[in-house]
Amino acid sequence: MIRALLIAILIAFLCAGCGDRKSAADDQAPARIQLQLNWKPEPQFGGFFAGDLAGIYRRHGLDVTISAGGLGVPTVEMIGAGTVPFAIVSADEIVRARSVGNPVVALFAVYQINPHGIMTRASRGFQSLADVFTHKGTLGIERGLPHADFLEKKYGFQNLKLMPSPFGDLTFYRTDENYSMQCFITSEPLAAKKTGIEPSTFLIADAGFNPYATVLATSETYLKTNPAIVQSMIDAVREGWQTYLRDPSAANEHMQQLNPTMDKETFRESAEAQKPLIETEETRRLGLGAMTLERWQTLVDQLVDLKTINKPIDPQQSFFQPSSLK
Repeated sequence: MIRALLIAILIAFLCAGCGDRKSAADDQAPARIQLQLNWKPEPQFGGFFAGDLAGIYRRHGLDVTISAGGLGVPTVEMIGAGTVPFAIVSADEIVRARSVGNPVVALFAVYQINPHGIMTRASRGFQSLADVFTHKGTLGIERGLPHADFLEKKYGFQNLKLMPSPFGDLTFYRTDENYSMQCFITSEPLAAKKTGIEPSTFLIADAGFNPYATVLATSETYLKTNPAIVQSMIDAVREGWQTYLRDPSAANEHMQQLNPTMDKETFRESAEAQKPLIETEETRRLGLGAMTLERWQTLVDQLVDLKTINKPIDPQQSFFQPSSLK
């Protein structure tokens, strides 16, 4: 009897806290990380904010601080230097960085179709992007970037008076009927319609230059030393974007508080306009945010041809494709 009692006490002692082990793991402090944006809070970042608001990062063991960006914020250099573990960049920035020894890696590509475009007045009657360059006029564009170099090589700028990019300012659009400007098709065209002057917008991607955009990236060092955190971040970001695409209202309201320069209606319109750039036949086949070697190889070849980089890099090393993304 005494022996049986001792065995029962021993079993109870050994099992004491068995139920606590699971809760202790669940209650483990989430990994605190920073995500640096390359622009102000807008719908192009909606899924990242949705991940925070819906508690998705926490469920994946992450405590994510999202930092707003702006003009000139060097996100690709920041992740390369280890200043932040994650940041938003473009695919061409990844290739250029790696070509000069900054081994940054793409993890998740939000925009499968690059949103850069050229906007002009609909009253000009242009039917294609080529029309912008074969007619006399003025073009506001940021020189020195790959998309500008691509347009110059493909179409030539000889018919155009070039001006610096207005970065969203519509002053010349309103006052010069022959003015065209670079834009994000999810942004400036929506604002242009509100002026009462109907725009025509042409995607540069349709002309053949289509690097992934709004790309979540990290450094090779961080990826190698924190593989579990990187995997969790990718999974959480994917879930956040799925949430935002289903219903962007909560994240839009939050971002509008952070960026009151964009009104609520524009947030709604922009979120709707970007859907076909994010969800494509390829993402339906491979998964949201997926990237392919073929697309990266094409980009590397184009940047070599444009002399943006001096020699080819290995496109396979430019991006990370986690198994859970499929």
